[in-house]
Amino acid sequence: MDNVIVIENLHKSFGAIHAVNDLSFQVKKGELFAFLGENGAGKSTTISMICGQLSPDSGRVTVCGEAPEKSKEKLGVVFQSSVLDGALTVKDNLQSRAALYGIAGKSFQKRMQELSELLHLEEIMDRTVGKLSGGQRRRADIARALLHKPEILVLDEPTTGLDPQTRKMLWDVLAHLRQEEHLTVFLTTHYMEEAADADFVFILDRGKSVAEGTPLQ
Repeated sequence: MDNVIVIENLHKSFGAIHAVNDLSFQVKKGELFAFLGENGAGKSTTISMICGQLSPDSGRVTVCGEAPEKSKEKLGVVFQSSVLDGALTVKDNLQSRAALYGIAGKSFQKRMQELSELLHLEEIMDRTVGKLSGGQRRRADIARALLHKPEILVLDEPTTGLDPQTRKMLWDVLAHLRQEEHLTVFLTTHYMEEAADADFVFILDRGKSVAEGTPLQ
């Protein structure tokens, strides 16, 4: 299996704080990779470097064989906090985001229909995001991240605060996408039952690797 994310000897400091300290790991294509650690362990800083939002002090990040700033279209990212515009409808949010990727007209309508069926968005498509429940907003967020058919979906604590029914639906959707589109999922979570379903688990503490392997290991 090809490695779609490769991290080598990564370092990132903020003043005297070593947020990421000599980190190295690989994520294989099609894998569900669980990236675990308590708050402040360096997870979000690492994700920001994978996404090209932060530059490392030293070390190397490659995404699909390229530097992060050249491979942004290969990534879909769902952050802990929604990045949708609360004043716009779900459809308007998706349409404006799709336009950034050059997806418009019939191509947008086709993709929107696919995602609407997959994530059960029909009843909320014309509602403003600010009036949605947490679970509805999270479904719309995931649709936004999947608009351009990314190869890698980065999920930063995607199910925190969601009801069990919505959590199950999101995991069913991810299982479908991994099977049908060979999507790679890079997950941070505090729910151990979600990490237990991962192909590989990497545990971080104070910016360093403390354990890695299959969930069984």
